[in-house]
Amino acid sequence: MSDGPPQLGEIPQQSEISVPTLKSTMGTNGPSAGNDLHSDSNTSIQNAKDSIYNSEALKMPNHPATQNATDAITNGQFFLYPLYTHCSPRQGPVAETVKDQHAKTTSEFRNLANSRATPSQPAATGQPLTHYHSFFYNLLSWQNKRATTLSYLSVVAFIFAARYLPALSWGFKILYFALGSAAALEVAGRLVFSQGLATSLRPKKYYTIPREALEAALEDVEQLINFFVIEFQRILFVENLANTLAAFLAAFISYWLIKVVPLWGLSLISVSAVYLGPLVYINNKELIDQQLDNAYHIINSQAVQVRDLAAHHTSRATNTAKAYAGDYTSKAQEYIGSARGRSKSPELIKSSPNIKSEPGSDPKYSPSDFPHAPKQELIPGVTSHQEQYEKSEFGGQAEPSY
Repeated sequence: MSDGPPQLGEIPQQSEISVPTLKSTMGTNGPSAGNDLHSDSNTSIQNAKDSIYNSEALKMPNHPATQNATDAITNGQFFLYPLYTHCSPRQGPVAETVKDQHAKTTSEFRNLANSRATPSQPAATGQPLTHYHSFFYNLLSWQNKRATTLSYLSVVAFIFAARYLPALSWGFKILYFALGSAAALEVAGRLVFSQGLATSLRPKKYYTIPREALEAALEDVEQLINFFVIEFQRILFVENLANTLAAFLAAFISYWLIKVVPLWGLSLISVSAVYLGPLVYINNKELIDQQLDNAYHIINSQAVQVRDLAAHHTSRATNTAKAYAGDYTSKAQEYIGSARGRSKSPELIKSSPNIKSEPGSDPKYSPSDFPHAPKQELIPGVTSHQEQYEKSEFGGQAEPSY
């Protein structure tokens, strides 16, 4: 080995060390690129400074590369944007999509909650409707599609959970496990530590439901119950004919389906019809309205024909009844006229009134109330009054007056 100082080889004029500056970075990526630096970029800059100072090129102060690096560090233009660009934790497209959908879903649920306001249009009776009318209209009209979809899936999941999961059994199981654990901890604590563990975990004040929250919940339940009560009456008293017909078809179909479909299946069909029916109508509104108009015109024309036919038959029946009534009237008048023509003028017959005697008074009689006394003896063997008269001395002649 030589005792002299070490000799460096020939160093090229252009070094491999490339130090990007702030001006060069801004010229490439624009002025806004510097705003994307992370808070830990200072550490990266310091490490880069140390590596540059410790490099072989910096041991020669007159080298051009050394001079450029020194000027960049001194003037504060040292900028490791490429290093930060490749090492910074940027979010991918999937994360951006999930974040965007979460924000939109939250906004739609907020809009759905804010839609609970009393409608300006009252019922046919003039009384105001509940705020649940606006809420369910907004929900079922698919104005907030994400919120409506999630609510539909939640209801369907609840129906399947109630059908296939023993939720009630699980509830009792959790209850007896919690109570048994509390009792066991209390007994074990009193035996071992002379103080119950459950007692030591007891809060200083038991939790109670605030009165304001309870009143708000009860008011909300009242509004929900009144919503169903009012809607049933509006359908029953035909405030809207289309709604009444739809309810009739739903009840009629449900009557026959309940015989072959279990209750959870009927509930699933009903929920699907309530949620998906308006969606189908909204997506095919023009076609459905056109078909409904055609059906309305056909029904209207048939109703006009039936009304005209009924009026025609009614007029014919009225005319026939009038004709029969006229015939019967004329015949009755003829019978009455012929009966009057055959009858003679009636002779006046004096008749004594039937005198009613009051109880306790003597009855009053006149001679005409008694029959004539016979003038001759009765003929033996003749029992009839007529035969007695014919065989008498008058010989069938008129009886003389006395």
